[in-house]
Amino acid sequence: MSRSYKLVFLLVVISMLAALAQAQSSDKFSVNISDNKFIGSYLVNQDGFTLYYFDDDKNAGGDSSCYDDCATKWPPFYAENIIVPDRLRSVDFAEMTRSDGSKQTTFKGWPVYLYSGDRDPGDIYGNKQKNGLWHVINPSDMPQLF
Repeated sequence: MSRSYKLVFLLVVISMLAALAQAQSSDKFSVNISDNKFIGSYLVNQDGFTLYYFDDDKNAGGDSSCYDDCATKWPPFYAENIIVPDRLRSVDFAEMTRSDGSKQTTFKGWPVYLYSGDRDPGDIYGNKQKNGLWHVINPSDMPQLF
């Protein structure tokens, strides 16, 4: 094998290893950022499913206002250990205990949810549901609740 082929081969191997390392490192995040050409940046869980917040929670006094049938359609999101990429701040995340005793992750004070209608990673079918009260979480536009 000539020297130039060896160099090309080595560069290809290094590129493949770098891509693999990057893919594996993103798997470690419990919350990450995804991008959509229509809505911009938004939060996703470690499996790539969209995370949402509910406008009605601003009147719940630090609790969730989504229980029973609502919580079936909008399951509370909970990750015991929040690990985020550099584009996010881990201090923006916390844990709350819901009035039913279960745990839920919060972002900037807002309880965080998944949407049962999202079937695949990257789906955003929950955005603007229930007369516009449900929203994807855009980390740069999210107001602080508490």
